[in-house]
Amino acid sequence: MKIFNFLPFLLLASSGAYAQLEEDSTKVEKGRLDSLYIEEVENKQTPDKVLHAEPLYIDLIRDLGARKGEKEWNVGLGLTDNNQFDSYEALIEYEWAPVNRLGLEVELPFTFYYAANGNGGAPQSKLNAIKLAAQYTFLVSEKAKTSLAVGYLHEFEMIEFSRYGKADPFHGNLYSPFFVGAKRWGDNYHTLVYAGPMIEHQFSNGVVHVNWQINSNFHFMIPGTRNFLGVEFNKTIDYLGDFDMTIRPQMRVAVTDDLLIGIVTGIPVSRENERFSAFLRLIYEPPHKKH
Repeated sequence: MKIFNFLPFLLLASSGAYAQLEEDSTKVEKGRLDSLYIEEVENKQTPDKVLHAEPLYIDLIRDLGARKGEKEWNVGLGLTDNNQFDSYEALIEYEWAPVNRLGLEVELPFTFYYAANGNGGAPQSKLNAIKLAAQYTFLVSEKAKTSLAVGYLHEFEMIEFSRYGKADPFHGNLYSPFFVGAKRWGDNYHTLVYAGPMIEHQFSNGVVHVNWQINSNFHFMIPGTRNFLGVEFNKTIDYLGDFDMTIRPQMRVAVTDDLLIGIVTGIPVSRENERFSAFLRLIYEPPHKKH
C-alpha cells in the first residue's frame, strides 16, 4: 500500500522532469537554429564575415564585411507629421560590392510637402539630392563578433521641382565621412554605432556649416531567422550646438529568401518642428554567385 502513497509524488516529479527536458530541448533547438543560420552567413563562404543586424532608417552601404558580388535594391516610403505641414518621403537606392569588404551605393531620395489643416508656408517638393557613397570594412573579427568600417557619403543637393529651368539644379554639396562599429553579443543581440560630421556647403553664398550625427542601435534577432526587433537612436548636433534626437523602434520581417520588409516609427524627443513619423523599407537582395 505504501507504494500507492508515493505515486502522486512520482507522477509530479516525472511531469516536472518532462517539462524541464522539453524546455531544454527547445533551448537546444533554438541554439541549433541560431548556429545553423550564423554558419550559413559566416562560414559557408569566404572571406570572413560577421552577421550583424543593420539599422533600417540610417542604413549601411552594403553589409559590414561585404563579399564580392553582393547587391541589394531598397525602396523606402515615409510620412512625417510636422507642426505646419506633412512631408512624404520616397527613396530608391542600389548598393553593391565590386570587391570584398567594399560597398558602393547610389540613392535618390524625394520629399513631397503638403500644408496641414489648410496652413500655408509648406516647403516645395523636390528630389533632395543625388547620393553617392562608399564603405570599407577594415576589421572583421569572428572571434570577437565585431566589425569596424569607414565610409564616405556625398550628396549633390538639388533645388525644388518648381525652379527647374530657372536656376542651376544643384544648390550645394554635403560631405559626410563616417565610422561604423558593430558587435554581436552571443547569437541574438546586436549593437551598432554610426557617427561622423556632415559638412554642408552652399553654392549661393559659399557658407560652410558642420553638423554632427551620432546614431546608436540595439537589435534582437529572432532565433534562426533574419527577422529582428530593435531601436535606433538618431542624434544630431547642428553648428549652433542644438541637440536633437529621434527614437525609432523598428522591426524587419523576411517575406521570402530574397525579400524583406522593414517597418520604422519615429518619436522625436523634442517636438520643436516635427511630431511622429513612420517609414517603410522594402529590401530586395538578388541571388549572387557564392565564392
